[in-house]
Amino acid sequence: MEDRAQIQEHIKTQGEMVRRLKAEKASKEQIDEEVAKLLQLKAQLGEDGKHQFVLKTPKGTRDYNPKQMAIREKVFNTIISCFKRHGAETIDTPVFELKETLTGKYGEDSKLIYDLKDQGGELLSLRYDLTVPFARYLAMNKITNIKRYHIAKVYRRDNPAMTRGRYREFYQCDFDIAGQYDAMIPDAECLKIVHEILSELQLGEFCIKVNDRRILDGMFAVCGVPDEKFRTICSTVDKLDKMSWEDVRKEMVNEKGLSEEAADQIGEYVSMQGGMDLAERLLQDQKMCQSKQACAGLSDIKLLFSYLQLFQVTDKVVFDLSLARGLDYYTGIIYEAVLTQAGVPPPPNDSQNGASSEESVGVGSVAGGGRYDGLVGMFDPKGRKVPCVGVSIGIERIFSIMEQKAEASAEKVRTTEVQVMVASAQKNLLEERLRLLTELWNAGIKAEVMYKKNPKLLSQLQHCEEAGVPLVAILGEQELKDGVVKLRVVSTREEVDISRADLIAEIKRRTSEA
Repeated sequence: MEDRAQIQEHIKTQGEMVRRLKAEKASKEQIDEEVAKLLQLKAQLGEDGKHQFVLKTPKGTRDYNPKQMAIREKVFNTIISCFKRHGAETIDTPVFELKETLTGKYGEDSKLIYDLKDQGGELLSLRYDLTVPFARYLAMNKITNIKRYHIAKVYRRDNPAMTRGRYREFYQCDFDIAGQYDAMIPDAECLKIVHEILSELQLGEFCIKVNDRRILDGMFAVCGVPDEKFRTICSTVDKLDKMSWEDVRKEMVNEKGLSEEAADQIGEYVSMQGGMDLAERLLQDQKMCQSKQACAGLSDIKLLFSYLQLFQVTDKVVFDLSLARGLDYYTGIIYEAVLTQAGVPPPPNDSQNGASSEESVGVGSVAGGGRYDGLVGMFDPKGRKVPCVGVSIGIERIFSIMEQKAEASAEKVRTTEVQVMVASAQKNLLEERLRLLTELWNAGIKAEVMYKKNPKLLSQLQHCEEAGVPLVAILGEQELKDGVVKLRVVSTREEVDISRADLIAEIKRRTSEA
């Protein structure tokens, strides 16, 4: 163990490093990492020989304060009411699964799965998403059709960019339709749901990109990609939203060993975007029409767009051949919703974060999903398939944007729902306040008192102004004699005497109007 003098010297050096990084406006991750080292050194020093705790959340996680929770609850309510409007029911599954349930379902992302320590029992891993547990649930319970939503936390050993709403522990918000139905009707409804949620949350301009795994595989085949390289080339194409075509091409040729000719042919296709017209054009394309599966995918895209027109959402949907979505389990239609323009200005420190303008929290993917007809069959002992299509709402990214919007606007976020504060104007009225408080609670009114025998009236009123409580019911000796309560409207400071018998009805009337 180093002696105290050495540790103090290290603390001094580490402190200087943290100050230098802050002065150089280094990235938040880098600063956090060095601050954590500083805190650990300080913990080693301890205080009077006692162990000193490092007070921080683990990397890639966060606490939510009451204001953030209020915003989060509002977002959840909007999303859940949309899911319910579309007739979904909800389920829950364990936070950890058998390791073998999750293995081999996520392609190159499998390395991000958190494995739990082997303690001599079953080998377990924390769930990586909600889709694989859903497929396991369907196979295990022999369910062949269900429309369900599931909101829960998932875990990924990612290197998180927390400024962009990316974490190691985060919520996912999934809606899936399982069952044998006619082509593209459930798929179109999933896109309608994304459109409704993003419109209702008013996050800014957005666009929903759609493609089909069969079109991608057909495109790879006609461009000369060997079968065994389909998935790995697909993962590279999936990076086009983060990397330039030049870099993607370089990765395909230099790292994945694809021929330059095949890469260039892929480059021609992945630059194409459009709607039903593009699907029709590609069905006439000499190369594409050599692939049966590409033609099947293109016919479904045409059908999808006809339903999207009926659902009145084609203004935001674009058929984009560069969309790949890296997960292995997709078999058909795939889609991703992207914010094209931040609904809020980027955070002031973003340019110094080494983040490009695209990385500001307001821009990026906020929902994604697709069709995965083979996943349930992987778990079923007889290999029975249950066709599924679903969407996952990128809730953490949405929280980050909503929090920024709240900060940017002067609007105060209420963290409680208290409708009325029971206050007293004189001393020795605690019992009367508690009596009235009980009446209000029993009538279903959200009410509170200050936990003091004789609080000052001014401090009670100030609390209401700070917490956004709209009404104050004031008791005084005179009011008790007259059988009335003085009801004060906090925003206008208007006061009116209401008889005790009419008080509950009056509070309900005023709060329902608000």
